Parts: sequence; C-alpha cells; structure tokens
Amino acid sequence: MSVQRVCVADFEEQAKKVLPKAVYDYYRSGADEQNTLADNVAAFNRWRLVPQVLRDVSRVDLSVFLLGQSLSMPICVAATAMQRMAHPEGETATARACRAVGTGMMLSSWATSTIEEVMSAMTSASLGGVMWLQLYIYKDRELTLSLVRRAEEAGYKAIFVTVDTPYLGKRRDDMRNHFKLPPHLSMSNFSSASLAFSERNYGNDSGLAVYVANAIDPSLSWDDITWLKKHTYLPVILKGVVNGEDATQAVNYGVDGILVSNHGARQLDGVPATLDVLEEVVQAAQGRCDVYMDGGVRRGTDVLKALALGAKAVFIGRPVLWGLACQGEQGVIEILELLKKELRLAMALSGCRSVSEVNRARVRKMEFTSRICHSGPGDLFFATGAHSAFQHSILARAAFLQGDL
Repeated sequence: MSVQRVCVADFEEQAKKVLPKAVYDYYRSGADEQNTLADNVAAFNRWRLVPQVLRDVSRVDLSVFLLGQSLSMPICVAATAMQRMAHPEGETATARACRAVGTGMMLSSWATSTIEEVMSAMTSASLGGVMWLQLYIYKDRELTLSLVRRAEEAGYKAIFVTVDTPYLGKRRDDMRNHFKLPPHLSMSNFSSASLAFSERNYGNDSGLAVYVANAIDPSLSWDDITWLKKHTYLPVILKGVVNGEDATQAVNYGVDGILVSNHGARQLDGVPATLDVLEEVVQAAQGRCDVYMDGGVRRGTDVLKALALGAKAVFIGRPVLWGLACQGEQGVIEILELLKKELRLAMALSGCRSVSEVNRARVRKMEFTSRICHSGPGDLFFATGAHSAFQHSILARAAFLQGDL
C-alpha cells in the first residue's frame, strides 16, 4: 500500500529510495559544509505571517502576469540540470506538467533533452505553459549564441543568464562519488563529447567541476550582459544576485529582471539565505525590473512570505526533481498542485484575495532575544521565549544533518 504524499518532504523521502545514491547526492547536496543549504530553508521560519480577518476570501486568485505571459500562479519551475537521471522522460515530463498546471519552466543549458524537444512537449496540447532558457556563458561565444538563437526560434520567452558560476562550487558528495552522467545520457544540446559531458574519465574530482573549468567562461563581466542583450530580442534576467549593490548595477545595465539566487546553496557556502537578502534586492531595483527568488521554498507559506517581501514569483528546483523521480510527469503535477493549494490556503487564511493584495504588512521578522542564566556553579544555559539567532543557526544545522530539512 502506497503512502499518501502530503508535503514536499514525503516526495523527497520516496525519491531517495528510488534514485541511485550518486544521483540523489548530486540533486540534494550543497557546497562545502552545506550551512547555506540548511539556512535557505530555515530562513522562512524567521518570518511570521500577519493575517487580516473578515476579508471575504470565498474566492482567491493566484494568477500572475510574468515577463509578458499569464500564469496560473506565482510558482515556477527552476532550471535543474540532467533531469533524465531522475526519470527516463526527464525535462519533457516536467514541461508537460508545467503545461498542465499553467505555469512556466526554466530549461537548463545542461538539460538531457534538447531545447526543441522540451518546447514540443510544452506545446503539444492546448493547456497553457511558458518556456524560458537558463544560459551559461561558454568560452566559445558562438556556441553560447547558438543556444540563444535556438531558444528564440523554438519560441522561448526569456533568457535567464547565470552569473554566479565562473567555477563550480566545491560539492563534497560529488567529489566522493566522482560524479558524472550515466553512460546512456548526455547534455543533449551539444554535439561533441567534451561539451555534452559524456567523456568517461574526469579523474578523481567531480566530473562536473572539470567540465565547468574547461568550458564555462570565468572572465564574465558586466560588459558581457551588454553583449548578450545586443544579440537577443528576448528579455534578459540575471540569475544569481544576492546583494543590493549588484542589483543596482543590474538595472543600470538594463536587465529585464533579477532572480535572487545562491544557486541552491551549491556554489559558495556561507552566503546568506536568499529570503534574507530578497528585500534588499527589491529595494535596490526600485521598481525598474521585476525581482524573483529561488532557494528553500518547500511550502505554500514560504511562497507567501517571499511574495510579501517583494518577489514577483518564486522558482522551485529540488521539489520538482523529487516529484519527477517519484512518478514522472504526474509526480511533478502533484508537487505543483500541492504547493498551489497550500499557497491558496495560506493567502485565504491571511486575508489576501489576490497576489496583488500580498504586501509587506503580511509578514513580520521574528525578534530573537536571549539571556544567559546560571543553574549552578559553572553551568550556563539559554533562557528565551524564542531561540536566539545563534541558537537558531545551530538548531537548523543540527536538523539538516539529521535529515529534517
């Protein structure tokens, strides 16, 4: 008898049982000691919702208008690489799920399905969905532009350019596992073995770290954003901004959007949780472009908190992979519908009848206070109505190591 899946953690628990260890480790792990990975999730518990009552929430509208397209909800699918490791249909199954639910999907440059295949899956029926391309800037600039041109021709609606990966972060599990693609798979948008990540020997390191060092351009600078914008008519969104200074620079360079992201905590460990820097980025953007967020979103209340702090929409990555691993297209639909229902309930219980009614007044940052008490000679303990910030960090870390986050 199958166990009913009622939250994202249920999907992850089942996915862990069916995925090969190296694949699960690749999808789940973060950089170094994974402190930021735990904090991305824990950050949402540092905020409390402040509901209004007597608001007639018999109808709640989750629809949004994003990058010129109407979506059923402000929850979109983030770029996650090599999805056919999770399910034989990989990115095409995810696209069909997004189409069924009426939301947008960002396709990774490192997909195991082609740009064209995924768009075909998205548009194979009359229901709505939108495709965007996540783009790495390769040392071979003509190769980079070929991906952009293919996306334009296929009908993708925007380019999300990743700016936080001049080199790959140190991911210890991938190093221990000598991570590489299974032999029957490749990065399908590339023809040569070296670019398709299908060479068999990457030494004792993570194969992906070797791939990035060989192929991705570490000299990327602000001038390259100008270069990219000159070569595409599609909106360009900067993916990987975590501070107000970079956000200001981004809008000055004319970007069409900013995705607040620390790459799922997979690049530099010790950076802030994305929720903790979201408001700073929104304020720096000054309404000159939309701001989105990814990282740590596991519940509908998480989405609501991000919207209240200024995000136009949130992107989810790992939860989609868990759904895909569990049941392919249907598993992804279940994940998206689960979060959609949770968001609708959270909005109704907070007195918000539409996304436009979600504002800063609906959230409040927890104030952490503590005092050191003596229970006896040489004994110290914390007494507090809420955990201190330091205690909260320690507890979050402990919970993560125990598999609770």
